[in-house]
Amino acid sequence: MKIHFIQHESFEAPGAYKVWAKKNNHEITYTKVYKFEKLPEEVNHDLLIILGGPQDPNTTTEECPHFDAKAEIDFIQKSIKKNKKIIGICLGAQLIGEALDSNFSNSPEKEIGLFDLILTSAAKKDPYFSRFNNSIPCGHWHGDIPGLTDKSEILAYTEGCPRQIIKYSNNIYGFQCHFEFTPDVIELMIQNCSHELEKFKDCKFVQNENKLRSNNYEQANQILFDFLDYFTSN
Repeated sequence: MKIHFIQHESFEAPGAYKVWAKKNNHEITYTKVYKFEKLPEEVNHDLLIILGGPQDPNTTTEECPHFDAKAEIDFIQKSIKKNKKIIGICLGAQLIGEALDSNFSNSPEKEIGLFDLILTSAAKKDPYFSRFNNSIPCGHWHGDIPGLTDKSEILAYTEGCPRQIIKYSNNIYGFQCHFEFTPDVIELMIQNCSHELEKFKDCKFVQNENKLRSNNYEQANQILFDFLDYFTSN
């Protein structure tokens, strides 16, 4: 399987997604937009994974010269037309929503840390997420949420964020949350986004550096591995 990552920043790394891809001997390619790499002209991948970033879909090239939201949205739309499998994480999920003509918005709360996702009644009907009971652990580092289409389903939310897992179709999922966090990725996030930890330190759903480092992300990683096994085999 050919997997293409769109990576917006060096510290918003693929983490557990890359671990799974390498373990399964999948072919991995990247567009590292923070290095001003251009998106592929053709859709040659089987699975497109759009990672997170501090930007939002309204961020302009004047504000962030290496991030071209329109170009990414166009590429996502090309992938949708080719019936490719697509996963968006955080900013990536918001860009998927934009590609499907639904606008992102601000989340009611800033969330940084490890918090349980609460599964919805729609999740109980999902072929993968129906295997879980009421909640599953997951990492978070976000302040926005993806838009919804008429056909999309919210599979999970948290107390601070009403849209965490969105199923846009059988081939397209948006994860506002971060199943991919590992200790290494968390350390990169802390090193590069410490200003956010300071700015939002008094927020209800923001953990400090010590708590972020002490969290165990392995269960969330395993849930992701199992989801990717299911997602790529159907």
